[in-house]
Amino acid sequence: MEYIKDPKTIETKSMAIIEERLRHFPFDALQKPVIKRVVHTTGDSSFAGITLFSQGAVEAGVAAMLGRASVFCDVEMVRSGINRAAVSELGIELTTFIHDADVAAEAKRLGTTRAAAAMARAVDLYPQGGVFVIGNAPTALFVLLEAVQAGRVQPALVVGTPVGFVGAAESKEWLETFDFPWITVRGEKGGSTVAAAIVNALLRLALEQKGV
Repeated sequence: MEYIKDPKTIETKSMAIIEERLRHFPFDALQKPVIKRVVHTTGDSSFAGITLFSQGAVEAGVAAMLGRASVFCDVEMVRSGINRAAVSELGIELTTFIHDADVAAEAKRLGTTRAAAAMARAVDLYPQGGVFVIGNAPTALFVLLEAVQAGRVQPALVVGTPVGFVGAAESKEWLETFDFPWITVRGEKGGSTVAAAIVNALLRLALEQKGV
């Protein structure tokens, strides 16, 4: 069977197909590269209809990346999916506390998820200007939003795409009510790959602005 083997050709052709499928959606020039990366990563063009951006979210995200904002991920799967070369080029700290022993102990003590306990720790360490990327755990997004509501943290950007049937849609609906920059996916869909794809698109835009 004949098939395309060249990686560059595959990506170019894929992006052309995605561009055609997105032509009726009202994304602006900065939003479009983000949603194209999500659709390309998931192979699911329905994300074009459920991905939402707060006003100026992409601009805020790119500015945060160029400003070397710390990026906190709720789980290792999100962190592992983010382009390390781009992170290194921009001098960004990329971290998650999900595997820390004290976080696991705190989660057990409180009867909550490790992601929620890890988020509570991140809030304490990054009260101003951090980028919070939540692709797995609704509990982590709830904890973050509670901290914002209490005035304990002011994010530069929140990428909130937790997935699942319990709490995911509700946490993202709450995220939409806040006035800091955010990017989310409505409903039960989402996941670590989606969150990482959004961050990778922002990193690429930041590198383009930097001239790399």
